[in-house]
Order: sequence, then structure tokens, then C-alpha cells
Amino acid sequence: MVLLDDSISKAKDRPVKVIQFGEGNFLRAFADYMIDIANEKELFDGSIVILKAIEYGSLDMFHEQKYQYTLTLRGKQDGKEVNESRIITSVKDAVSVYDEYEKFMGLAGIDTLRFVVSNTTEAGIAFDEKDSLDALPPRTYPAKLTKFLFERYKAFAGDREKGLIILPVELIDDNGILLKEYVLKYAKLWSLEEDFITWLLEACVFCSTLVDRIVTGYPKDEAEAIWEKLGYQDNLLVTAEPFGLWVIESEKDISKELPLDKAGLPVVFTDNQKPYKQRKVRILNGAHTSFVLASYLAGNDYVLESMKDETIRNFMQKVIYEEVIPTLTLPEEELKTFADSVIERFENPHIKHALLSISLNSVSKWRARCLPSLLGYIEKNKTLPEHLVFSIAALLSFYSSSERKDGSLVGRRNGKEYIIQDDKEVLDFFAENSAKTSKEFVGLYLSNANFHGQDLSLIPSLNEKVTEYLESIKQNGMRKSLEILG
Repeated sequence: MVLLDDSISKAKDRPVKVIQFGEGNFLRAFADYMIDIANEKELFDGSIVILKAIEYGSLDMFHEQKYQYTLTLRGKQDGKEVNESRIITSVKDAVSVYDEYEKFMGLAGIDTLRFVVSNTTEAGIAFDEKDSLDALPPRTYPAKLTKFLFERYKAFAGDREKGLIILPVELIDDNGILLKEYVLKYAKLWSLEEDFITWLLEACVFCSTLVDRIVTGYPKDEAEAIWEKLGYQDNLLVTAEPFGLWVIESEKDISKELPLDKAGLPVVFTDNQKPYKQRKVRILNGAHTSFVLASYLAGNDYVLESMKDETIRNFMQKVIYEEVIPTLTLPEEELKTFADSVIERFENPHIKHALLSISLNSVSKWRARCLPSLLGYIEKNKTLPEHLVFSIAALLSFYSSSERKDGSLVGRRNGKEYIIQDDKEVLDFFAENSAKTSKEFVGLYLSNANFHGQDLSLIPSLNEKVTEYLESIKQNGMRKSLEILG
């Protein structure tokens, strides 16, 4: 079978407008895909140079395939099944920052360059005062970026028109603000000239972004079948769900230079991404956290299986539509549309999402994802949101154990063990308290300010309601208790 290269894709030669720190699946199925669409619609006319910013790994497959690869999107969208493949031709080159350092730094002098995209993982945006300007290259991503920007500043003699737009997609709150802070810290640590710092502040735009797409990556078990369908071999094949969202927050309007929204892509330009972050965390992540523990104890193992379970699906829908959405600030119809898309994503047969993997660190997840909705609902309605309250009882039931193994607790479902993983402080609490009476156990949990940032036992009737639900779970089992709740 022939290997994918530009003789198949017929890639056009376009000027380099983007450098991208990170060669992984997410950016290739997200940013590179979007730029490819914008190029096809003649709205962008730019190519990307991928940078491998870590010391290990190889770019051989990129070179062999002339930087082309196939993206396959699979799942449901707007009620319709989607299974479509596209050859991505937006990448022009792939460079190793460590093995091709001079070539990497030479990119700073490209006249057409305008954007920097990065996905260096949450740990990638870090500051290390030992990082040196003399290193070839510096160790951390912000240090590499600082040196690259300084090189560009020198190459164009401080021309304000040659600043860059920085688009980090790392899953960190206010990622652009933090990255800018670290770049400025490196500039000062290295005693770089004041005019460069002024250039950073005036000529460069650091955007904070929110991204959302499940990228399932290289489909190892299905690759050959997909190649057969495509008619060529692609060792860089990547798969993802159809849903996508890129919210870009910036002080200056960059939408005309990056007109992805005009290409019909799910990109939002805004001066405040927080409502979109809140929507994602409270609806998507909050739904997960509210139902997965109950669903697991009711006998399910996966998200898709849960969506086919009428009792669990009913519970989740009531959490989202009746208890979460009324507490949010975006327009109700927009929120409902997003919620509908979340349920479609949960129903994707190509994503095998294990409930136990979602269960990790559920105590802190519940605080971040569900507690704001519970408090908002109480403030608005002066009553308790029954299903969110039940999710507390489900969490207590799931975590109830004093049996330890390898730094975790061991729970039991129908006599079979499962592993409970969380911070030591959390596991110690449950090991010491879960055998107490439901009333005492619930009171100790809700009053633990380290878990919730406040004493939840002060909320009227909350102790009693959680205790009632926990007792029901103990006496009737999880499934029957959910059915009683309705």
C-alpha cells in the first residue's frame, strides 16, 4: 500500500504564518485542522512549522509523509452520525528544537510569521530561575519562547509590526496571562534590554484560550482497516470526535488576522472567556462528576453504557437541565444547545471512557465542578437541588472503605473490588470515618472545610438530605435509590 505524501494530498505551498510548539495528536486534530479548513476556503493562506520541543521522540514519520496526515472525525453531531476523513495539508515542516537548534532560531527571522501555538501540557508553562539565555535551547517552554521572541526582536530591529500573537492551549486557567508573566520574568532575569520588554508589551499579543475536543489519537486496533478504506497507509493517522470549541480571549481583536470563525469553525473571539469556561466546567465536567460514581455503583463501567441506562440518563439530564443551567449566565438557549452536544458526545461509540478513570480525585472535582451549581441553585431557589445533593451521597458511598492497597483504598461492588484514588488526606478521612453512622459520617464530611473551602453543614437541611440518600443507598442499593429519586 502506498504511503501518504504530498503526491496524494496535492498540498499547496503557502507562506509560514504559524509555529507550533508540540507535535502531538491534540494540536494536529484541532488547530492544524482548523487552519487547513481556513486555507481551503481561502481565508488564511498560511502554513505551520511544527516544533518538537522535547529531547526524546522522532520526527521521521513527519518527514517520510511530507508533513501530511489524515484526521478522521467520528461520532454524533446535531443528531447525525459523522464518520469523515480529511488529509491535513497545513503543516509545511517539522523541526526538532534540540537537534536542529539553529534552524529553530532561524524561524524567528521569517517575515510572514505571525502566530505561536503551543500545547506543552499543563507542566510545560513553568518558570525556572536556573534557565539560562545561553542554553541551546533553554529548558522550559516560556524560556524557549522568550529567547525566540528576543531573536525576532533583533532580526527586525524592534519593528512593532513584527510582533507575534501567542495562542497557548494548555489546560491552565488564564494560560496566556501566565505565559506572558513568565516571558517577562525571563526577560528581566536575563537583563534583556528595556526596549525588548516594551516590544513584548506593545507588539505581541498573549491570548488566553479554552479548548474542547476529545482526541482519541492513533487508532492502533483499527488503523489497517481505515487505511484500506482510505486507499493509502498513514502512520500519522489521528482520530477525534466531531465536536470542537476554541474560545480565544485577547485584549486586541485578532479575529481579522485569524478568521477561523468566518470559515464556519467553532471559534469564539472574546474579551472574557470565563462564561465559556464556566459553561464547560459546570455542564460537561459537572455532569461527569455528578453521575459517574452513582452509575458505577449501579453496575455500569463506561460513559456510553451509562447513556443507554434510562435511570442514569434521567438522573444526568435532570442535573444538567434543571439544576445546573438555571445557575449560569450565558443565554439559556445557548446553554441548552451546548448541553445537547454534551449528551451527543457521551453517546459517541468510538470513545470508550471508563467510569473508574473519571472517578480519580472526585472530592476535589466535585468541589470545582458541582459545588458552585449547588450553591447557585440554593441562592436562586431557596431550596436544595435534589440530584446534586444525591451526588454527594453517591460519592460518600463510592469512597466508603477502610481497606488500603498500594496507597489507595479498595471499594467493593457486588463483592468485586475497585480502586479508590485520591489525595492521602482524603483517603485517610474515609478510612477513619466511613464506618460511622450515616448521620455522623455525613456531618464530618460536609463540615470539612479543607474539602469544600467552607463548612457545608451550615446549609439548612443539607445534612439531613444527604443522610437520607446515603441511608437509602445502604438499604436499597444504588439503582433502587436512583429510581426512588426519579
